[in-house]
Amino acid sequence: MPILDDSAIIASPGRIEIVRPVGRRRITHAFHDVDGTHSLIRDWPPVMSTVIHFAMTCGLGDDFDSDANLDALVGRVGRARTDETDRFCIESAGLSALTQMEFAIRRAIELGHVPRSPALDLNAEQRRTNAEVCRRIWAGQERFDDLPEPAGLRAFIDERTPRLFQFYERLLNRVSRDRNLASARRDPDRWRVPGSPEFLERLHAIGMVNYFVTGAVIYQDGGMLEEVQALGFALGPGRTVEAILGSTWDRKVPKGELFAQMMARQGVAPENVLIVGDGRAEIDAAVRMGAVAISRLPADAARLRDLHRQLGTNYIIEDYTGPALEELIRPDGDEGGRA
Repeated sequence: MPILDDSAIIASPGRIEIVRPVGRRRITHAFHDVDGTHSLIRDWPPVMSTVIHFAMTCGLGDDFDSDANLDALVGRVGRARTDETDRFCIESAGLSALTQMEFAIRRAIELGHVPRSPALDLNAEQRRTNAEVCRRIWAGQERFDDLPEPAGLRAFIDERTPRLFQFYERLLNRVSRDRNLASARRDPDRWRVPGSPEFLERLHAIGMVNYFVTGAVIYQDGGMLEEVQALGFALGPGRTVEAILGSTWDRKVPKGELFAQMMARQGVAPENVLIVGDGRAEIDAAVRMGAVAISRLPADAARLRDLHRQLGTNYIIEDYTGPALEELIRPDGDEGGRA
């Protein structure tokens, strides 16, 4: 039976930063973010920052997602962005991409960069509500059912958001993702976080059930599923990773809701769950539900490391190498390297 016991590493944590010690717990299930946590294929932040800036300034007319606009934006990735859009991408990592796209559209509404329409002619109270949704998204929230909004505004956002999401994915594919995917098929180690396959296989070997959970869309023969397969992760019932869960093009499912659905389906209590990720969404959800949180963040990601400490993560690791991680999570009765 797998256990997590940080008393084994308190005196010598190695490369693990212990933020909030957990003590000793039985862990039966683990939910892992994919991109940035185990996979390095998607170099998404500069692309998303560029798309958000584009959405905020282009006017969001009927043809905003045209091939011509996509072609023009390819050469502007990394240049057509702002400090605001860069910070948003860093701090919103882990949210559903649909939520991130909704933020861009709502900021365009705030700035007045949308088509002239009675549906988008908001009064002062409606503008305040739109600004409040923007604030909540930046703070990591994804549901706003308590805030009344005009049907016409909601219809505009619901129609433009999935289109902007697909526009972003097309640009990402053009700029980096397809090239990196081809490289990953030839040399998967280059595009995996060091120690990732061994970590997942070890958790599976000691009896833990692993799931991949992503804010991206899951569909056959493409997207995140294709990336997981290219990296060689064994996916399927009874294998290293049991399944991969995500959203659809037009229906977001926040990670916290996915976690709750899976725990209810499996009959698992939060205290017996491990959540591993690099985004605020999964770490915040883990802390709120009482699961164990491991943040996988590069050593130079100072802003993200500060954010994850503020969120209340339990541990921060740079990668999955080193003996301390094997001592932290091990079969019950295996005292690792301790005397």
